[in-house]
Amino acid sequence: MPETPEPGLASAAPSLLSRLLAFAAVIIGGACGALIGYGFTDLQCEGDCATWLGLSTVIGALVGALGVAVVAVLALRAMDEWDSTQKQSPRRR
Repeated sequence: MPETPEPGLASAAPSLLSRLLAFAAVIIGGACGALIGYGFTDLQCEGDCATWLGLSTVIGALVGALGVAVVAVLALRAMDEWDSTQKQSPRRR
């Protein structure tokens, strides 16, 4: 039988809004990376470049999404640490 958490313990997960905003940021970062990869190859390639355009678009999307994902995870962890520190320490006046 699974144990139920005590009512006094708060979840360590970030809020739903924070997670949705981080997800949206990763999607936008991937789209921007794809546009940069496509544009970079389109400027340099002459003739039939469909393979190179597709490859650079995918690589750009992956690099952009991974970079933004790293920053988003670090930001969510920092927010959680800040919140837990504020809850544990008494207020100083």
